[in-house]
Amino acid sequence: MTQAQAASDTSGASTNAALMAADMPADDLHELVLRQLDDDQAQEVVSIPLEGKSSIADHMVIASGRSTRQVASMAQKLAEKVKQAGFGPVRIEGLPAADWVLIDAGDVVVHLFRPEVRSFYNLERMWSFEGGEVKAS
Repeated sequence: MTQAQAASDTSGASTNAALMAADMPADDLHELVLRQLDDDQAQEVVSIPLEGKSSIADHMVIASGRSTRQVASMAQKLAEKVKQAGFGPVRIEGLPAADWVLIDAGDVVVHLFRPEVRSFYNLERMWSFEGGEVKAS
């Protein structure tokens, strides 16, 4: 197999994974995220529906961890579970410091914070639209 064929096979596999993830409902991904955060004992989990309000994602989930170590661990486990479930790879930002970690899983965006950092940025207030609903779980 030539290098060009190998590159073609690799890009084809990632394209197929992206197409498979696009066929899976955002609600399934959302449920997986909420389940995993519950399993990892995330605190103060809040889900904000964004469908029809933003083109960023269909759901935003905000949660806290007790320490930077727990925040980092939750982020890494969540990214692995999303990938294993066939939703494709996710992008993670902020993992080295783990005060605020953003996980972009496409239709669901997850913000994991240490409590002090979460209260400082107060994303729930920023994203709570007039007439919108914020669901705590």
